Amino acid sequence: MSEQTGTDTRAAGDPEARGLRLVLVLLVLTVVSGLIDAVSYLGLEHVFTANMTGNVVVLGFAAAGAPGFSVEHTLTSLGAFVVGAIAGGRVAVWLGSGSRRTWARLTLAAEAALLGVSAAVAFAAPGATATAYTLIAVTAFAMGLRNATVRKLGVPDLTTTVLTMTLTGLAADSRAGGGPGTRSPRRTASVVAMVAGAALGAWLVLHHGLGIPLAIAAGLVALLALTASGRE
Repeated sequence: MSEQTGTDTRAAGDPEARGLRLVLVLLVLTVVSGLIDAVSYLGLEHVFTANMTGNVVVLGFAAAGAPGFSVEHTLTSLGAFVVGAIAGGRVAVWLGSGSRRTWARLTLAAEAALLGVSAAVAFAAPGATATAYTLIAVTAFAMGLRNATVRKLGVPDLTTTVLTMTLTGLAADSRAGGGPGTRSPRRTASVVAMVAGAALGAWLVLHHGLGIPLAIAAGLVALLALTASGRE
């Protein structure tokens, strides 16, 4: 009993253990990804700024001259995402050997600030050409920064932006597929989170424009920056 009490006391005093565990943080970030892609795809000429797999396909559509797609917007998104991922890699080198809690909170704070800037721009100059390019570049940079961080954190089955391998694992590792099905709840939650974020984002974009969903996304990420722990 005393050994257990000592373990609990050490855990309570460990800053890495205080706050929301990374699994919950990454699930909320998956909701945010749905919001962001709803804003970009529905409001910015069918470009993705979180899901780069879809964006590469969209670039092919745009290059072929399919109506409703923009080569310039798509290249802006891809370029900004790559630059954001490079920045995220640098941050990982700088902070990755230290506290995961500090690392996660700093990168989340940066993402929240970038999304906040995007929301402010969307409210200030809706419909302007410069606004579209600004929103694409800033949100794609934020998503690149986040993706590099999530990749380095290495929490299984929670990439926050893409679901192809998540769905593959959900099916192939399920009991129906001959596997143990042990990670099914986490994978299922990731899919549900993305759908929920996309549905909410689409409704907000269609009825209220781009500023409100971006502001909600910024607020959610800011809350995570204040409450994330370093534990999975």
